[in-house]
Formats: sequence, C-alpha cells, structure tokens
Amino acid sequence: RNTVGNIPMQWYDDFPHIGYNLDGKPIAKPIRNKDELDKFLNKMDNPEYWRTIFDKTTGRDHVLTQEELTLINRVQKGSFYDASYDPYEPYVDFFTHEKMIHPVSNYPEHKRSFTPSLVEKRKVGKLVHAIKMGWLKVGQPKKEEDEEIKFYDLWADSHSELARQKMHVPAPKMKLPGHEGSYNPAPEFLPTEEEIAQWKEDEPEDRKLDFVPQKHDALRRVPQYPMFIQERFARCLDLYLCPRQRKMKFNVNPDDLIPELPKPRDLRPFPTVQALCYRGHQAMVRTISVDATGQWLASGSDDGIVRVWEVSTARCVREVSLGKNQPIKCLAWCPNPSVCLLAIAVESTVVILNPYIGDRLVATATDNLLQSFEEEEEGGEEKSDYFAAVVPNNGNAQVFLHQLTKRRSQNPFSKCKGAVQSVLFHPNRPFFFVATQRYVRVYNLVKQQLSKKLFSNSQWISSLSIHPGGDNLIVGSYDCRLSWFDMDLSTKPYRTMRYHKRAIRACCFHRKYPIFASAGDDGSIVVSHGMVYSDLMQNPLIVPVKVLKGHKVERNLGVLDCCFHPHQPWIFSSAADNTIRLFS
Repeated sequence: RNTVGNIPMQWYDDFPHIGYNLDGKPIAKPIRNKDELDKFLNKMDNPEYWRTIFDKTTGRDHVLTQEELTLINRVQKGSFYDASYDPYEPYVDFFTHEKMIHPVSNYPEHKRSFTPSLVEKRKVGKLVHAIKMGWLKVGQPKKEEDEEIKFYDLWADSHSELARQKMHVPAPKMKLPGHEGSYNPAPEFLPTEEEIAQWKEDEPEDRKLDFVPQKHDALRRVPQYPMFIQERFARCLDLYLCPRQRKMKFNVNPDDLIPELPKPRDLRPFPTVQALCYRGHQAMVRTISVDATGQWLASGSDDGIVRVWEVSTARCVREVSLGKNQPIKCLAWCPNPSVCLLAIAVESTVVILNPYIGDRLVATATDNLLQSFEEEEEGGEEKSDYFAAVVPNNGNAQVFLHQLTKRRSQNPFSKCKGAVQSVLFHPNRPFFFVATQRYVRVYNLVKQQLSKKLFSNSQWISSLSIHPGGDNLIVGSYDCRLSWFDMDLSTKPYRTMRYHKRAIRACCFHRKYPIFASAGDDGSIVVSHGMVYSDLMQNPLIVPVKVLKGHKVERNLGVLDCCFHPHQPWIFSSAADNTIRLFS
C-alpha cells in the first residue's frame, strides 16, 4: 500500500515507482496492462464494476462503500455534506427592531482612544515647518496641465546637458551567473571528460560557457578565477567602443509587407501534372520545338539524331541522323503553317529539312518552296522568310540573318560588342534582340540603328523570350535569376525572380495564355502567371503558380530546354536524362 501521503502524484509520472514506504524503499507501480477487451469483460463479469474507481494516491482500484455513495449522491444533488444537519431549524432572533436602553456590549473604551496620536502630531509638525520655510504654498491654485509642449533641439549643441540627458542610454547589464557558476554545483551541471575535450577544441566565440564548472568541498578551497582581468577588460572595451543610440521602433505587421496575390486555383489553366514521357534518345536532349499546328514535336540530342514525335501518342514518326558525335545545338519549326520545314543547327551548319509528315499537300508545297529560287533583287518581305543564327566565338561574325526564299545570308553587324548568347525577332515590329553576357541590345532593322539597351543585372545571360504582345521580355541567366523587362517602363528589370537553386537554361512565353516558364539545372520547371494589361498605368501581374518536377539531374545538368504548346496550356521539357516530358 502506498503511504506517501497527500502530495501531487504527477511527480512520479516518469518514475517506475509511486512512492516510498516507512523504510525508505520505493513502492513499485501496480501493473495495469488491461486493454479495452479486458475492461469490457470485467465490466460484464464484475457486479461491483459500476462502483469501482482508480485511486491515484494508492495506485489501486477502490470499491466505494455505501456511505461514500450516499455522500456522492448528496453532493451531486447540491445537498449538505452531513445528513444530520438541518438547514431549516428555527431562527433565534438575537437582535430586535425595538430600541434598547443598554448596549449589547458594555465594554468601556480604551484609554488610548482619548489621548492625542504621536504619529499624527509629527506629520502636522512637518507640514507646519514646511509652510513656515516657504516650501509648501497654501491656497495657490494648481497649474493646469494644458500648457504648451516644449520641444528640444537635440542636435543644436552636442555638449548641452539637456541633449546628453535625453539621449543617454544605460549600458546593458551583464548576465547573472547560474547554477553552473557555483562552487558546489549539482551533478547535472558538471561536464564529462568528452564535453571538456570538446570545449577545449571549440573556438572561444562558439563556447556556451567561458569556464568549465568545477566542484569544491568548501568555499575557502575555491582558487582565484584566472580570467577575471581579461573579462573585466573586455567589459570595459564593450562599454567604451560600442556606442549606444536610440532608434525609433516601428510596429509593422509582417503580413502587411506581403503583397496580396490571387490564389493559384483562380489563375487556371496552367500545367500541373506529367502526362507523357518521350523516350528514345541515347544522349542528353538539348533542344525541342513544337510546330505551328501543335501536332508534331521535334527534338535534337548529343547523339546527332533528330526525332519527330507525335504529341498525342509519344510515338516517334521520323528519325534523321546528321552524323555521329555531332550534337544538335538547336532546332526550330517554321511558324508558317502552310509549309513543313525544320531548321537544325549542327556545329557551324544550318540544315533545312522537310520531315515529310502530316498532310501530303503541305509536304509537296514545302518541296516546291525548297526547289524554287527567286532571283529578284528586291521584293516584299514575307513573314517566316527570315531566320537568325548565332556562331559563338567567331569574332565579329557571330550573328547571321538568312533569307529562305532567296538563299541569301548576311552579317548585320560589322562589330559585335561582347560574346553573343542568343538572338530573337520581335513578333510584330522590325526589332531584333541580341543578348550578350550582361546586356540585351534592341536594334531597329529598318533604321539600322540601336534602339535600346537593357541592363539585366546578371553575370551571364543564358536565354530570353518575348511576350506575344511585344512589350515585355524575360531573360534567364546562369546565376539563377529570371528578369522581367517592361520595355515601355525602363531599361532595368521590372522584377527579378530567384525561384531556381541552380542555373536557368531556358525560359519561354505561351502564345495564347498568360503564363510563362523557366527551366534550370535543379531539375525543376517553374510555371508562373504573367498577365499583361492593355492599360499602360497598370503593372503586369506576376504570380508563381506551380513547380514541375520529374527529370533527374545527371552530370550536374537538369532541364535543358522547354517550350509551350501553341494552343493548349501544356509545356514540353527536355533534360540531361535523355527524356522529353509533357506536363498538362
């Protein structure tokens, strides 16, 4: 039986015993390993189950007696504790409403109630002395508090006493020593040999304590603290070399600093899940492109093979080999839907190819276009007749413009300013974008002059893409930054986004939906909502909505290229894991 007495039993929650007996030995807790089934069987078999309770003090089950049950019932009903107590016994009227001649208590008052108080005499004497000396003015009205507020120029005179008092900031007090600083600390504050060795290896600024706690038998055995002078000197340096000044504290709610952005589910449609995976390449897939109809997808890899896939079934319908060990750097479909042409860049050569897929009439018209040759010197510029190519590390001849129908090529720049990374045509106007390592230059092809120079604020530009409206541009860089340019607003980025942990390899806009995406070496594709308004006074709305993952990172390379479907809110991506994936 437990004999610990009336103490809080939660003290023994974490111990195997429940108290101590008269001999000082611990009393083990009774084993209570009954599950719900045992409790149910006990409830059915034990007739005394309804009056059995668990006593936490003794740790045993207790069967209530009849007297205890009667007491519980009286308490539940709100009755008195003692059944023999009568709350309605006759009332004894000690005091009556009649005025009596003699008092109830005839005890005489004490003698000190007739003598003057010495304490009050001293207080009155002090007040009289203050009035005589003129310290206390009697009868004068109190000054009203609605006086003019005095303002002090704290910077008028740095040596003024008032300024010094106003700007005085008391030095912070040192932390008081704890139990570990005692000469006889508890055992849990004494470190082990491993902790002492670790304390000696740590740097002084990384240590939790400046000393090692030690235990002494008596206070007279405590030696002198060896670091006393050094600590006092460091304290003086802190007070002397660390200036203290008052700073205005602004109570700002952190939630107010976050802009109110719409929820992603209100910005649909955008790609969310992986739908198809295109497998067949034996090396990393560097570039992909979707034709204008959205039915065919072309891809080029480092194995020198160009594959044409059917988008809906992931079936490879055409395979063209351009030579072993000749990686396909870039490829693109002709945006004109009346012809079926594919431009492929291999080393320093651009191959124009008719893959012979789809409608036979379109394939025949494409052959006629390739076999025809116009020798006119001047003619009307047809859309999709020009394409540009970049030859890196080629001196001043890094950019070439090719005209397909007349078989002509030209170098538009006599001198290139920097290493050209990427080029792009404006979708509506005769502008030509040339991206070097840190700048994007916009040239007017009609006037043949520089129109604008954009500053990317990044170290190395990797890709760029223009909005279908033509007034906004996104630029990706190898230092994990994606910059959005509003060309009507400024030559500097309107917003810089850092959603990738590693280099950005590609970025693209959708032709119809207000979404854009960026792909990087971290193996992820970040899809964002980018709404451009026709009202020039309203800034674009940019909201990241989805991070697509599925590609594996191999040889420190992730997603190498991405492009949107021309009609659907789908996105294609190619990566170093030799696969192409469709997210819908």
